[in-house]
Amino acid sequence: MFKDKTIVYTSGTFDMFHYNHLRMINYARSLADILIVGVSTDELVESYKPKPIIPFHERLQIIEALKTPDIVIPQHSLDHTEIVKKLNIDAFVVGDDWYGKYDYLKDLGVQVFYFPYGTGVSSSNLKKTIHDSYEANLRSQRQAKPDSVKGFSEKE
Repeated sequence: MFKDKTIVYTSGTFDMFHYNHLRMINYARSLADILIVGVSTDELVESYKPKPIIPFHERLQIIEALKTPDIVIPQHSLDHTEIVKKLNIDAFVVGDDWYGKYDYLKDLGVQVFYFPYGTGVSSSNLKKTIHDSYEANLRSQRQAKPDSVKGFSEKE
């Protein structure tokens, strides 16, 4: 079907979509004639980490709304052997937090690229920042003792 085209596959949870997600997808695009992006289902994600904040169908729609991917598909498994064979994938791009875990794809003739996220923005960091900010706000509110309650005074 796409004999003379380079088909690249990238995948992820893409929870709380952020700049590093975009950078990785754009990098995958730079390698591809055809870019396929897999979005992990909630069931898949929950098999190895906490449930995503954003439900699967909403995450799927976010990725579909990008101009970058040609095709967006659900990802039901962390083993990409079947997808690689079925879709004739030439290259796979994944974040470097998965370094080494997809080297088995090289045996199928697939180039594997571990995209360097670097430090900073990640869905986990965003969740932690939001949680910590919320907790600090609550502590601050609990410690603040109002001098009086609006509409009430001790003389009344």
